[in-house]
Amino acid sequence: MKLIISSSELLKGVMAVSKAIPAKSPLPILENFLFDLKGNVLELTASDTELTLRTRIEVESTSEEGRIAVPAKHIMDLLKELPDQPLSIDTTGDSSFECKWASGSSTLPYFPAEDYPAIVGTDETAVLINFPAQSLVEGISSTVYATADDEIRPAMNGILFDFGTDSTTLVASDSHKLICYTTPDVKSAEVASFILHKKPAGILKSIIGKDEENVSIAFDAKNASFKFGLTEVICRLVVGKYPKYRDVIPQNNSNVLKIDRQQLLNTVKRVSVCANKASNHIKFDLTSGQLEISAQDLGFSIAAYEKISCQYDGDNLTIGFKSPFIIEILSNMSCGEVVMKFLDSKRAALVIPAENEEESGKICGIIMPIMIS
Repeated sequence: MKLIISSSELLKGVMAVSKAIPAKSPLPILENFLFDLKGNVLELTASDTELTLRTRIEVESTSEEGRIAVPAKHIMDLLKELPDQPLSIDTTGDSSFECKWASGSSTLPYFPAEDYPAIVGTDETAVLINFPAQSLVEGISSTVYATADDEIRPAMNGILFDFGTDSTTLVASDSHKLICYTTPDVKSAEVASFILHKKPAGILKSIIGKDEENVSIAFDAKNASFKFGLTEVICRLVVGKYPKYRDVIPQNNSNVLKIDRQQLLNTVKRVSVCANKASNHIKFDLTSGQLEISAQDLGFSIAAYEKISCQYDGDNLTIGFKSPFIIEILSNMSCGEVVMKFLDSKRAALVIPAENEEESGKICGIIMPIMIS
């Protein structure tokens, strides 16, 4: 392999795929990047067998094609210290390659590309979907925080992509809260779904640039591929059946609170300082035109309450919640006002953007109440 490439472009490429390099692996070869040079394009691959990241870089010149596995830490550490300049890479021997720059050079080891595991993508049964890039980022951002860490029910550790003929919904839940993000911009010829684990979901969110327009998704029963620009993400899907989330979304909650989202968020944060650190319980007391939020920790003899003016239409109601769940849901919404709908103190509350908000109908959150004394 012989090529000349911009050091900054190579650094950008290896950093883009480095998130797939495992911290520890039973296969030492996975601690390497796979370099595959064909013509004037260098393809970089990193994988932990569950997740694979791949990107392509155009090189300045090529005199010999080839494939090698390059130690990830060594090449990243070197490239981080080099200013932007042409970098010559030449496999000088059977097990080493030379990097030359304007004022020096470095010799690093490499390993046979044949030792690198074959990357398994989707098969001929794959369903193809085009997803607007920024809608995908927004959907993941709006839901990934609600995923669980559940060894018994692995399906809860990911985001359900539920494709319909008129819209697509992304769903995440940890049993205490459930978040749905619905977009009419993505439609499927037939109903289909898959569960994407939270790790690749978070990586997708972080590497899709603001200038990307579309993400091409292909998925079968085992794997999914996400392609955008010069980058591809291939990941193993979560196996399991996702609960029937639509059945738990309240339809008849008649007690309606409308309030400024940021004001409610700030109040919950202040009052929850005095909540019991083990339970994080806070209490909502709702009356016409007023919401009182309170918390106490009898063990330390501390308590707090705050009253907020609001628009409330319904019966007087006292209901308890875990404050971190309220804070998470409100923090991950961007609307000005939210609507919370309650039935009683024992059943799930619905949280949605106010009807006059642009996001109304796009995001909905469900939060389970807790028993209060």
